[in-house]
Amino acid sequence: MKYIFLFIWLITTVCHVAQSQVSPEKIKFVRQGVQRLIFDEKQSIHLAGIEPANIIGMSAMHPITHDMDEHAKVIVNEDKLQIQSTKESQTAIWFGGFNAFATYSIDLASSTGEGEIGFQFSDANNKEQFFVKVGFNGSMLTEVKLRVIKNAGVIVDKSIAVNLDEKKSLKGKIILQMLGSGFTLYLQDQGLPQVIGQSDFNTYLDLREKRYIHSFQSQLFVHLKGGQLDIKKVEMALSTGIGLSDIRAITYENGDPMIDQGRLWYTMSIRGRALDHHIQGVFSMNPTVFDVKLEGIILFDRNDGILRNEVATHLFYDRKNKVWRGLTTGFSAFANPAKEKKQLLAIESKKDPRFGFSTMTAAPIDMVGDIEDPHILFDSAANKWRMLTCENLNGYKAVVLESDDWNKGYKKIAGPVAQNSTGTSIQKIGDQLFCFSGSSDRKIYIYSYPGLHEVGSLQMDLAPWDETSGTRVWPNVVQLPDGYPIRYIALMMDRFNYPGLKGPNWTYGAIYLYHGYE
Repeated sequence: MKYIFLFIWLITTVCHVAQSQVSPEKIKFVRQGVQRLIFDEKQSIHLAGIEPANIIGMSAMHPITHDMDEHAKVIVNEDKLQIQSTKESQTAIWFGGFNAFATYSIDLASSTGEGEIGFQFSDANNKEQFFVKVGFNGSMLTEVKLRVIKNAGVIVDKSIAVNLDEKKSLKGKIILQMLGSGFTLYLQDQGLPQVIGQSDFNTYLDLREKRYIHSFQSQLFVHLKGGQLDIKKVEMALSTGIGLSDIRAITYENGDPMIDQGRLWYTMSIRGRALDHHIQGVFSMNPTVFDVKLEGIILFDRNDGILRNEVATHLFYDRKNKVWRGLTTGFSAFANPAKEKKQLLAIESKKDPRFGFSTMTAAPIDMVGDIEDPHILFDSAANKWRMLTCENLNGYKAVVLESDDWNKGYKKIAGPVAQNSTGTSIQKIGDQLFCFSGSSDRKIYIYSYPGLHEVGSLQMDLAPWDETSGTRVWPNVVQLPDGYPIRYIALMMDRFNYPGLKGPNWTYGAIYLYHGYE
């Protein structure tokens, strides 16, 4: 009798396990919300600025430099910074240090007369200077210029204006999105910020070099030919930029999603323009709501004096070794393609890199080429590190690799798959791991792990694309632990580019939240 009961218990247990293991293509994902974070002030992480209403001791708080015989009058009047001159003058007002990956803004109340307003970044001796200037005549915008001085000599002084074929009023916010090797300049009065200037400048000064972050300072630049400017505020901050993409949950070394302080943690690319103009952001979200929050940015240090803005990162916390590790994609190589190659990099930090401004050491892992979107975990059953990534093999195709070490020696064990792949990730559904990828053919594919046999595609009631947009999104499916009102969520982006930019444009992306139901 005892053996009969044992046999029944075993059968019951096996049946229960089989019934509880859902296959991911059977999960129905229902869209819950969508939002595009465009220089979202609620999300900005303050670095420095000028707040006229809170200035006491202007000469110490915001030292003023006059570069012509005529000195403009600089005062605070009705909670605005007022710069006034009846003759030609040139004034620089200090407001902070320097960061080549920050967003700078001037909230302009009014302008009269003629002149220029913008930003000056320079060393203490003004031997190296970097100016971004907006020209005005009365209340009208007339020009956007870049001026760079090196070794006390002018190496470039040119127009970088775009979209100035129509008359534009100079009012509202001037927003400078610094992007490491380039920048985009916007003007925002009502509605979306409008692109008015852009530049790739790293051939003049590579402001990613640590020596500039260590020595440069930021000043409000004003050149008047007789006139007055009233300024509400100047700010330097880490911002959400104009679009987000490459969304991936931060995990532990075994691939489990990190839930810390009641929040899921994500890496997302804060988008600029071209492939070298993005920044690795870190965001958090309470998985029961849609309160995505910018927590910080991460730059990557290869010990050659440059901080690089790589993206498409998978970040994990290695609990055994008590260190933050991961893989990232070397898109910043496109800033200097004659000398650098796109490749995967192993990253590491003993400090928690999720908050504020962080750097992680980065090193090549001998995976050079058109390879991107890596996801890594330690498979204890195989006693191997496993990586899912996509490689350009007549189109991006998912492959699985493995190694005895997390940061070297990877060999392919599965793939490439037949379908186009992007945003590759390994996720646990039930007690099994599966591989997910976006694609160019309006499907999110699901594959077995680690063999990459096709299982099916993700069911969504409203996909994050339509007939006018690209579909190579990142699936980013996460299974939540017991106790949550939702078992599965997916946080994805779309591929709608920001309007008004010239040349390469991979800005993307609103973010879309889905709940998954069995």
